Amino acid sequence: MGAPRRVRLMVLPRILWGSVPLILLLLPAAEPICPEPCDCQQHQHLLCTNRGLRSVPRAAEPQDILTYSLGGNFIANISAVDFHRLAGLQRLDLQYNRIRSLHPKAFERLDRLEELYLGNNLLPALAPGTLSALAKLRILYVNANEIGRLSAASFSGLGSLVKLRLDGNELGSLGDSTFSGLPNLLYLHLESNRIRWLSRGAFTGLAKLRFLNLSGNQQSSLRHPDIFGPLRSLHTLLLASNSLRQLTGGLFQHLPGLVKLSLSGNRLSHLAPDAFTGLGLLKELRLEGNLLSHLPIALLEPLGSLEVLDLSRNALTTLHPDALGRLSQLRELSLRDNALATLPGQLFASNLALYRLELEGNAWSCDCRLRGLKHWLAAWHSQGRLLTVFVQCRLPPALAGKYLDYLQDSQLLPPQDGSPCPDSNSPSLPSPEGLSGNSSATGLTPGPPPASTARLMGAPMAASPTPLPLPSAAWPRRASASGVLPLVSDPCDFNKLFLHNLSVEAVGSSWVTVRWAVRPHRSPRLLGPARFRLLFDRFGAAVKFQRFVYLPERGEPAATLRELRPNTPYLVCVEGVLGGRVCPVAPRDHCAGLVTLPEGSTAAAAGGSRGPDQQLLTLVLLAVNALLLLAALAAWAARLLRKKVLGRRRKAAPVHVRQLYSTRRPLRSMGTGVSADFSGFQSHRPPRGAAACALSEADLIEFPCERFMDSGGSRHGDEHLLQRFAD
Repeated sequence: MGAPRRVRLMVLPRILWGSVPLILLLLPAAEPICPEPCDCQQHQHLLCTNRGLRSVPRAAEPQDILTYSLGGNFIANISAVDFHRLAGLQRLDLQYNRIRSLHPKAFERLDRLEELYLGNNLLPALAPGTLSALAKLRILYVNANEIGRLSAASFSGLGSLVKLRLDGNELGSLGDSTFSGLPNLLYLHLESNRIRWLSRGAFTGLAKLRFLNLSGNQQSSLRHPDIFGPLRSLHTLLLASNSLRQLTGGLFQHLPGLVKLSLSGNRLSHLAPDAFTGLGLLKELRLEGNLLSHLPIALLEPLGSLEVLDLSRNALTTLHPDALGRLSQLRELSLRDNALATLPGQLFASNLALYRLELEGNAWSCDCRLRGLKHWLAAWHSQGRLLTVFVQCRLPPALAGKYLDYLQDSQLLPPQDGSPCPDSNSPSLPSPEGLSGNSSATGLTPGPPPASTARLMGAPMAASPTPLPLPSAAWPRRASASGVLPLVSDPCDFNKLFLHNLSVEAVGSSWVTVRWAVRPHRSPRLLGPARFRLLFDRFGAAVKFQRFVYLPERGEPAATLRELRPNTPYLVCVEGVLGGRVCPVAPRDHCAGLVTLPEGSTAAAAGGSRGPDQQLLTLVLLAVNALLLLAALAAWAARLLRKKVLGRRRKAAPVHVRQLYSTRRPLRSMGTGVSADFSGFQSHRPPRGAAACALSEADLIEFPCERFMDSGGSRHGDEHLLQRFAD
């Protein structure tokens, strides 16, 4: 009995060892690394966005997660244990949920968190101490919530914060030292709130702040100049779309580094003369959309570095001649949509860097008071230093709808209200040859030219009601034959008689080069040499030639237009400019149509040899295709003719098939391609006697004896024919 017991003791461990896999299967499964509704394809990124979640899911191995995205769900509350296992988390996104409450200890263990996004939720407040554990937090979004009040304790402990968004909330005021716990803050967004009152110490502690946006609030006045005192490093200040009615003096005097200031969309009707004192480095000032009717003379004097000034959509009726005198670096100026009727000619004399000027949308009165502006525009355009400026006349009725640069000085009459015209002897404009603000003794002046100059320029004189007759077309040829170059002073004569042969030299997808020719001529010394202006526009435009370019003096009669649209038809015209004047008649005789190449295409030259001739290449291809087609037709016709000829030669007596399948012996399929299944076919017809010819083996079709009897006349001939059909 002892031996069997020993056997049982040895077998028992083997049974237990074999049951280990079964025990492991019965154990509870381990928690999955990624929660079921989420996506963990990216390393260390738990993506649970737009999953319809109503609570924060739990994840295994939370120490490996650096980014946790929970945006676009229906989470309403954040408890104290939702993120307590995510000690290594660096970025947490909770935007676009329905969060109404945050537990004070919700982020207690996220001491490595750097970015927290709580925007577009329903948070009514930030409880003190909720964010105090986030010592490394650099970006905080709490925008588009329902926060109505803030205190200094709301941001305690956030010493590393760089960007804070509080826009789109219900804030009504900012108390003292609200942001005092944010010494490293650089960007602060407070737009689209309901802020009506700012405490004098609201921005205390923000010595490093560079960007502050207070647009879209309900500020009606800024009375304390010390409000912006702590913001010594401020770079951009946006106060647009408030309800500001006036600016007190010295309001921005503590902002020496301010570069951009926006006051657009307010109700400003009065600006103190020293409102912009201390803004010596300001480069962009926006005042559009206010109620300004005039500007103090000294208002813009402190802005020596200003480059962009927007005064559009105001109620300006006039500007003092020295209003822009200190803006030597001004590059862009917008005066559109105001109530301006005239501007002094010397207004832009000191703005030597100006290249964009917007004057449309005003009720311009084209009288003698605009002569100075007209001459300045012509001089600046002729040098190619100014983009297109539209000054469309509204008064007098005879000139309504016409543009100022197409009018002559004689058409700019004294105003109907009896206002005096500017003194023609007063210095006002820089001449085309120089950059100074005063014109020389022989320069252009706003007053009417003397009689000799009027005759020289071809302009009609007041004493002579009939204009001088234009020379005939043969006039330049006769003058050239006599050895003296013809004298031309009228731009219309220049376009008609001396300008010719406009052609397109090269075309690209976004550029085109045109060239023209000029016949020999000479112009009066007073007017200077002739210049050219290129007018171009797309076909089908409602208003033709809204864009034109003035070419520099003494340049080659060619130009390249850039920034065109690909695969678009254009019309390009050229006209002459003499003494800053252009012909009021459109240059219809010197135009060329073109179509830019599609985007990505190689530029093509009109007269060069940069590539093979496309038309010649097309003709060669068509000829080759025609030859191939003729060859195919000839081959087909030859084959058809050959079949007909061979058919006539081989034509014989018809063969009447009496029996299709033979039953005498099996079929030998040696290269015949006929299946051997026919060999088993048995005919039910009785065997034929002498009527059928006895052929050799493997004959499948029986032929009538008459077929072979007729071809010869003797028995020997028949045997010869039968031998031919044998194997």
